[in-house]
Amino acid sequence: MNYMFLYLAPVVVFGLIGIGFAWYMAKEVLASDQGTAEMQDISNRIYQGAVAYLTRQYQTIFALALVVSVVIGGLVYMFEHDHKTARGVITALAFLAGALLSGVSGIISMWVAVKSNVRVAAGAVKGTGPAMTIAMRGGAVSGFLVIALGLLGLLGVYGIVYQFAESSQGWATVAETPFWIVGFGFGASFVALFAQLGGGIYTKAADVGADLVGKVEAGIPEDDPRNPAVIADLVGDNVGDCAGRGADIFESSAAEMTGAMILGVALFNASGGASNDKNIIWIFFPLVLAAFGLLASIIGVFSVRPPQMTEKPMAELNKGFYITAGIAAVMLVAICQLLPFGKWEFAAAGLVGLATSIAFLYITQYYTESNFRPVKNIAEASKTGPATNIISGISVGFETTGLAAITICIALFTSFTLGKGVEGFDMTVANIEVSSGIFGTAVATMGMLMTAAYILAMDTFGPITDNAGGIVEMSDAPDEIRDVTDALDSVGNTTKALTKGYAVGSASLAAFLLFSAFLDEVQRFSTSAIDRVVNLAEPKVFIGALIGAALVYVFSSFAMSAVGRAATDMIEEVRRQFRADPGIMQGTSQPDYRACVDISVRSALREMILPGSLAVVVPVIVGVLLGWEAAAGMLMVGTIVGVLMALVMNNGGGAWDNAKKSIEAGLLTDADGNVLGKGSDAHAAAVVGDTVGDPWKDTAGPSLHVLVKLLATITLVLAPLFI
Repeated sequence: MNYMFLYLAPVVVFGLIGIGFAWYMAKEVLASDQGTAEMQDISNRIYQGAVAYLTRQYQTIFALALVVSVVIGGLVYMFEHDHKTARGVITALAFLAGALLSGVSGIISMWVAVKSNVRVAAGAVKGTGPAMTIAMRGGAVSGFLVIALGLLGLLGVYGIVYQFAESSQGWATVAETPFWIVGFGFGASFVALFAQLGGGIYTKAADVGADLVGKVEAGIPEDDPRNPAVIADLVGDNVGDCAGRGADIFESSAAEMTGAMILGVALFNASGGASNDKNIIWIFFPLVLAAFGLLASIIGVFSVRPPQMTEKPMAELNKGFYITAGIAAVMLVAICQLLPFGKWEFAAAGLVGLATSIAFLYITQYYTESNFRPVKNIAEASKTGPATNIISGISVGFETTGLAAITICIALFTSFTLGKGVEGFDMTVANIEVSSGIFGTAVATMGMLMTAAYILAMDTFGPITDNAGGIVEMSDAPDEIRDVTDALDSVGNTTKALTKGYAVGSASLAAFLLFSAFLDEVQRFSTSAIDRVVNLAEPKVFIGALIGAALVYVFSSFAMSAVGRAATDMIEEVRRQFRADPGIMQGTSQPDYRACVDISVRSALREMILPGSLAVVVPVIVGVLLGWEAAAGMLMVGTIVGVLMALVMNNGGGAWDNAKKSIEAGLLTDADGNVLGKGSDAHAAAVVGDTVGDPWKDTAGPSLHVLVKLLATITLVLAPLFI
């Protein structure tokens, strides 16, 4: 029996089904009503702005990617011990393949969102249910295409490289190949970092400028057509939240599947190491789980069928997630029965991963939804001004790390312990107990990723509904329609925060498995035996760890400063237009939207280079000057600090945003019971807090997810250089 075909057939079939399902969802969304001529005009402006920016951004990113691919290929050629030319060329081409598919994932996510927003605005005329259905299905197009592309792309690269891979250690080619394709994940991470950074700088420059001048100084509503920055703000929702997140989730799945395949090699060898028997499941197991996760997510999306005027849209989305997770759990246990050893132990480890994703759902909702204490406290603090609002928001951000860190610790310890207890392997294989334990954490990570398509659909739901609200406001639609889109926009803020929490959680588990994969790479390329223990008491290891921690802070500073500089230019432009043309505020003349879009474009493309380059260059310098132990220390501590900082920024920013929205919804009252809504001092304070949180949650925070995985993938690719 051809076991490779047996295991990979469902990967291909379900990957193609995922693409077919995305096409079906897109067809349904595009067939929906596009609303009035005014709505369509605004949507077209958003579309043109987004396409113009992404065209220029990806031209810049791919030019950088070409240069880096040559450099990476050259370094691998120079420092590789065996098969120098083949390894160098394949690493460079795999890097480009990962970069290309990551870019395509981002572009697809953006395109679908800007085609869905006007249809959600039109659907809001009929009620919350129809609008919500269109938004969720528009998000599903992005979610399923991104995950399916990652799955089929990685398998395609594996299949091609399989024809050329040769082992100098006598391994079967099926086990050697994963070490040859590590460039794929690095390429995906590279593009995702710049896409997330550039998109985040673009969207927050526009958002901060629009809010501070329009809402606070001029006293006009959010998304008011008189605000010159409003089109740039709406474009930014797509290029930041959609294009950036699509590339982020793509690189997450690609890097984590590659790392898990590398970890599976040790178990494959300890099971006999023959390529013609069922033991090759250890290598392909991550791909099989991801493929069945696509199927579970399809069922979850179909289960979201809200009534026409649902009052609890978040509950509907949660229902779909729970159905997806439940079906994924059953599939995971069933697939684990294919494993030669540890069927129930690894199944339990996978269930730990799924439980972790649900735990992050609850934790993130608690800290970012307006119904709970943290957001209510920030809103209450707004009564006494911006300073107390900001103090309260920062404290919420810091607090959110506690439960999240405990959850990650429990997940890692439990899944590692379950894996380490598996019996049946050849115990003469080096570190097999540790390897089986780490594979348990890999199964937990892949368990989390089984719901990734549904999670990304929920994430893209956010910017689609945000844009729909802007279109409704700018087209002078009735207030009751704006009430529908406002409700969905508030839910969208929560779903975006949930996805970021999910991304951080999966990044934490993935970083551990990728760190272990890095040690496997070092052990494989070293000419002498390597102790897998990284000793922080060694000065060079401590130095590497300290640099890794500092990198997170400096990177975050650069990202925040970039938003600040770009927002300053935006604020000055909006003020200039208000001064130069009084007819804008009177509604007798139209603002120059293009000038504000150009500011965001130029700022994003200019400002993304420094922090992005820092993230790529620092790990290389540390590894070259101080060796692989220092690189390992940098990776370990940089990951820990990066995860905690991302949690602070994502959840703190989300809490600030929903505190502002709760005030706008009339949920805050004074001591006499009078509503403190739009136009009040408390609202002005909440807007200031929200503008501080904006670059936290939409620029620096999401970029840190990618930074953590970029550190892992770049050290994985350049391991021969650091020895």
